[in-house]
Amino acid sequence: MGCPQNSLNSRHDQGPRVSQESVKLSKAVGGLRCAAVSDVGMRRANNQDSLAVAIAEEEALWSSRGHLFVVADGMGAHAAGELASQIAADCIPHTYHKRRDLAPCEALLAAVHDANARINTKGQNSVDFHGMGTTCSCLALLPGGAVAAHVGDSRVYRLRGDAFEQITFDHSLVWEMAVAGQANEEDVPAYVPKNVITRSLGPNGVVKVDLEGPFALQTGDRFLLCSDGLTGPLSSQLIGLIVGALPTDDATQTLVDLANLLGGPDNITVIVAEVYDTRELGQHDASNPECDPPPANSSADQLPLLSALGVGLIGVVGCPLLWGVEHRVAAGALAVVTGLAAGLLMYARNKPSVTGASLPSPQGKAPYRRYETAPGPESIKPLVEIVRQLEDLEGQRDWQFDWNEIHAERESARNAIAKKDFRGAIVAYSRAVRILMQAVRDSTPEPPSDSSINLGVD
Repeated sequence: MGCPQNSLNSRHDQGPRVSQESVKLSKAVGGLRCAAVSDVGMRRANNQDSLAVAIAEEEALWSSRGHLFVVADGMGAHAAGELASQIAADCIPHTYHKRRDLAPCEALLAAVHDANARINTKGQNSVDFHGMGTTCSCLALLPGGAVAAHVGDSRVYRLRGDAFEQITFDHSLVWEMAVAGQANEEDVPAYVPKNVITRSLGPNGVVKVDLEGPFALQTGDRFLLCSDGLTGPLSSQLIGLIVGALPTDDATQTLVDLANLLGGPDNITVIVAEVYDTRELGQHDASNPECDPPPANSSADQLPLLSALGVGLIGVVGCPLLWGVEHRVAAGALAVVTGLAAGLLMYARNKPSVTGASLPSPQGKAPYRRYETAPGPESIKPLVEIVRQLEDLEGQRDWQFDWNEIHAERESARNAIAKKDFRGAIVAYSRAVRILMQAVRDSTPEPPSDSSINLGVD
């Protein structure tokens, strides 16, 4: 039986597009705000990325499964990549919520493995889909913390204060070589292709899934999930700067627009989730949350079992005393069965349920990269330069929109910089970027073939 399609999953339009969004969503619920955009980019005819957002609307669902976010970047000829990523985005939330018999971390791993099996089976059964695959980055926000499950080179980041941390490891040739040589990926020879991944869902029947976390949740934490269509054109420092300075809606759109203005060579998918109040999520700020479940021999766990044994003992001892001597043997046997059955039923009803509050000891080695993203004169320079180059383009072709709004935003940014309000400058520059890219979308619905608009930005 196939997995049902989530209404918040991305859908893929056919035909060439210039930065046309396949999906755009925004949601706020109980201490959480999130936004997501999936965009075809500037040079691709189809969007092979998919995403899923499964928000816990009820307190009981939050306690047991929390909020779930998924980004998948498909690969394969023709429509194979689209199908692979869509299977992952549809099946992972479905299986994760279905496996209530498992703890959240185990259910998340089971969901990813199930998606891998489905993609692999589909590829094995069809020549057109043979060898198809997809990356997969999942983030579950739970009462006990944030947990990531990951395969491939899509990424999950966390922004806390001005520290922007990558909490997933890129399963790419560049990263694997860097680790083997105990060096940074920048030190890997340039001839090593950056787009070769070493692990993905689908090509093989069995896949190793990384599990990272749990990471304690604090008010103000922001999480970013993205495909490499974002991290290819943009540096992690610039991404973190935008995520920290803008509301979630504006941050997702600005990041996609910046990637497109810098060439948009690939599909771009971005999810930003902000924890704006942990008290509404069901937990208070804590630097060291209690993530481990209580010991198996704790008094809380022993109480239901002792109750069960007590009921059984009452049945064994009490019932024969009430009957005549000739019935004591038969009654005793019946009492044993009845008493133990009642006791086991009581134990089952009182057995602690599997919730998101009790998570395993920390898994993985995250964070793998850490970037300081405090707004300042140096950190905003890349954004300043991008907007400057955009304005230089004004006289180079016949644009079908008014540049006055962009000029006004740049002037607002300059005034903010003069007042050392660097966050305000980021807001103004980002607004200029969004205005320009929206004008590009409106004026150029369908470019020829696989080309992109030449915006003159390398």
